[in-house]
Amino acid sequence: MAKKKNKEKKLAKKLLHKYRLVVLNEDTFEEKFAFKLTRLNVFVTVGVSMLVLIILTTLFIAFTPLREYIPGYSSAKLNHQATQLVLKTDSLQQVIHKQNQYFKSISNVLSGKVSVENFNKDSILNTNENIAEVTLNPSKEDSLLREQVEQEDKYNVIDVAVDRTDFKLFPPVKGQISEAYNAEENHFAVDIVTTKNTPVKATAEGTVVFSEWTAETGYVIIIEHRYGLISVYKHNSSLAKEQGELVKKGEVIGMVGSTGELSTGPHLHFELWSNGRPVNPTDFLEFE
Repeated sequence: MAKKKNKEKKLAKKLLHKYRLVVLNEDTFEEKFAFKLTRLNVFVTVGVSMLVLIILTTLFIAFTPLREYIPGYSSAKLNHQATQLVLKTDSLQQVIHKQNQYFKSISNVLSGKVSVENFNKDSILNTNENIAEVTLNPSKEDSLLREQVEQEDKYNVIDVAVDRTDFKLFPPVKGQISEAYNAEENHFAVDIVTTKNTPVKATAEGTVVFSEWTAETGYVIIIEHRYGLISVYKHNSSLAKEQGELVKKGEVIGMVGSTGELSTGPHLHFELWSNGRPVNPTDFLEFE
């Protein structure tokens, strides 16, 4: 025990023993300044300095752009760009999904792989027989609201109401029908016989969504119109419009021909589709 205490006293004496650090002028030996030091003060000063240096270095790395130059740390700019790319990729995937659904519907139009529903201009009137009688007399509150709205719009010169009665179809060609619409035999069109290179005209204004050559039906052009209506023109000898172009009603879009494996002579194979379902063109147009 005595030896241990002696060692502790010697250690304490060494740590607390005072030293004097003097800085002298080498030429004149003039004392510039001096420090009184102990081993304990030196150890404490060095330890605190190292701790402060470590803390400051950590703060610089964590909260300043300097961390980008240290291996293992990612760039904030790169993180932002990666986030933007992820958002754009998600948006593009949604657009591609919608485009794939749209192209699938166009493929069904070309191949005829759809369910058939009888629809013509008289079907709307026939459905009235199945509708129960409904009381259409307006209530008092409804009458007051109508009167208020009429007074507010009395001097409104802008009419934004959309009326489908102004949407009329134009026959693409005139001629004799060689094969009529027959949904039971998957012939969702009328074949109109006419002379070769007769101009084929758009049945209504719209956008060309397909304009290409196919092995079975030759030159085919498909136009998307308003109100979910699509018109299809097959077996053309040539096409005058490309995909993405806008066409007006009655504008020439191609020439009658006999192209494709399924054609037996110059004629136009004309189809009408309403909301993804084929309809009989003769219910809306006169070709002869």
